[in-house]
Amino acid sequence: MQRLKSFIGLTLLGGITVVLPIAILMLLFQWLFDLITDFIQPLSDMLTSRADIADMMADVVVILIVLALCFTVGLLVKTSVGRWVHHWMDTGLAKFAPGYSTIRDIVVQFVGGNEEHSLLNGQVALVRLYGDTCDLQVTGIVTSKYDGGYTVFVPTAPVPTSGMVYHVPVKFVTLLPDVSVEQALRTVIACGAGSQPFLQEQERINRGESKPVESL
Repeated sequence: MQRLKSFIGLTLLGGITVVLPIAILMLLFQWLFDLITDFIQPLSDMLTSRADIADMMADVVVILIVLALCFTVGLLVKTSVGRWVHHWMDTGLAKFAPGYSTIRDIVVQFVGGNEEHSLLNGQVALVRLYGDTCDLQVTGIVTSKYDGGYTVFVPTAPVPTSGMVYHVPVKFVTLLPDVSVEQALRTVIACGAGSQPFLQEQERINRGESKPVESL
């Protein structure tokens, strides 16, 4: 009987681990689609009133138009005139809308629109926050470098978008060049599961070896 209960429990748990992420992803897409369709509803209504097309098709057409507009703006920003206009608008909005700068920095940080300031373009490291007084190490992402040290973002588990920022001397930071930010964030979401390759990579670096991490 105990084996049967264990079998049923493990099987049910295994099924939940497969079905639940898919269900959450579908709900997320549904929420995002509803948010976008509510935002573009006036344009969709205008399109359906002037053309004989279904509401769903009108939403799709408007979304494609918005994406095309974003792509066009991206192309314009790459030109010298576009950069000047963007800088002028950016400066003006930052002056008259104080919250704009914060929102812009958050979007740039996590979307990766600016390689210099994007979190995804940082470098993974193991950081000794307490220096020589303690062997404790944390997973961090180097976001900036200054004379004699690094600025490191240490995400909190299981939500990697929150965390703390530390300024740490170089000698207390071990860079892991063969570990990507995405791999590090996966271990944070998993509450540390899968971190063993990080320590193996650190040992290889300490031994002067350059063998990359094969699997994370």
